[in-house]
Amino acid sequence: MGKKILVTGGAGFLGSHLCERLLNEGNEVVCLDNYFTGQKSNVVHLLDNPYFELIRHDVTMPFFIEVDEIYNLACPASPIHYQYNPIKTVKTSVMGAINMLGLAKRIKAKILQASTSEVYGDPLVHPQTESYWGHVNPIGERACYDEGKRAAETLFVNYHKQNNVRIKIIRIFNTYGPRMHPNDGRVVSNFIVQALKGEDITVYGDGSQSRSFCYYSDLLDGMIKLMNTGDDFTGPVNVGNPYEFTILQLAEKIISLCNSSSKIVWQPLPSDDPMQRQPDISLAKNKLGWEPKIQLEEGLVKTIDYFKTIVK
Repeated sequence: MGKKILVTGGAGFLGSHLCERLLNEGNEVVCLDNYFTGQKSNVVHLLDNPYFELIRHDVTMPFFIEVDEIYNLACPASPIHYQYNPIKTVKTSVMGAINMLGLAKRIKAKILQASTSEVYGDPLVHPQTESYWGHVNPIGERACYDEGKRAAETLFVNYHKQNNVRIKIIRIFNTYGPRMHPNDGRVVSNFIVQALKGEDITVYGDGSQSRSFCYYSDLLDGMIKLMNTGDDFTGPVNVGNPYEFTILQLAEKIISLCNSSSKIVWQPLPSDDPMQRQPDISLAKNKLGWEPKIQLEEGLVKTIDYFKTIVK
């Protein structure tokens, strides 16, 4: 057997794909999830694998296990979910990090934190490099997530410096693909569901705000490559697709790929919504030998095919 690996948030969109990938690479995987946004249906096909274990647990409570590596993905990641219970979101980011770092310290495991491009807030620097400190409203609607993830990064660095915990920090930019929650309010899933149902496609603001969309399999490649780097490299490292698209371009592309009759309708821009989001991935290329392989149209076709099976 390979390593024994704990994945928190393992029944979520990215977590479930990570569990599957780690199993396929010959590892034993323990998946932890409280099912706030994760779904058992995402991992039910893995339950027959004798090297896979699924445990219902909330990372805000301590957890004890012996493993070689920990991927800490537990946290609602879409605005609808993380704003639903903002106090819980902060607790999950901060207490979850403390509990998992404490575990890693005790059992001498290597631990990766799934951080986010949201640590950059509504950036004043474009594209965003890891050295940029960010432009975040600490009392805004998104602060529970942005500041929670920023505090988690602080905790990881401090556990590393003070207790020699072997850490990795990945900053994940917009990621999409099969198993995204259809009601999670993220732009790719929103647009695809609306297009498949022939409903109006809701674009906020004038649609000129930009995002860079990374297909989940590329993201996992970067995540695993980072975990496998030497202990001298901790990150943070941006992982995302540097090709930038406006929200309006995305809406038009999805309407076209779905052969949809949907019309675009305009809504006011939510508060603190970042106007630009594009990773500088020079560090990932240099340190991980990583860059994305799947471009937007190819990834959207695969994602639309998945949504066709669940949208009625």
